[in-house]
Amino acid sequence: MDRRERTRELGRELRRYFVEARLVTHAFAELHGLHATDLHALIEIMDSEGRGEPITPGRLGEALGLSSGATTAVVDRLERLGHIRRERTAGDRRRVHLHYDEGGMELAREFFGPLHERIYRVVGEFTEEEVAVAHRFLTAVTDAAADHRRAVRDS
Repeated sequence: MDRRERTRELGRELRRYFVEARLVTHAFAELHGLHATDLHALIEIMDSEGRGEPITPGRLGEALGLSSGATTAVVDRLERLGHIRRERTAGDRRRVHLHYDEGGMELAREFFGPLHERIYRVVGEFTEEEVAVAHRFLTAVTDAAADHRRAVRDS
């Protein structure tokens, strides 16, 4: 198989993974009465916390491409459902960070835990070097997609 065909095959598998991942996350959203935007917001908040960079409502809106009013509605809804909490920062009481609430985190653990275990088993079948290459590849492909999205949005 030549490089062009291998690239096409990788593209097909990435699309297949994307569809499966969306179906899984939509099943979680439906099970817990969430909108797709709510779910994207939860993921953004969780990932920000995972990087040690709590997110503000303004940055969340930018990440999701939402107006300030729509962002407020999402944050209000998620807070009301017990998935997130707002916390004022100690240095500037006007500044608010969004955090994944423990109740919301527990729901996510229950639902996604078995999936994570399946993925850990799959990753365990690869060498550290293969995992490093896969990580580098996925990061580069994701960055390319994000660059394209920004270019299309800003044109």
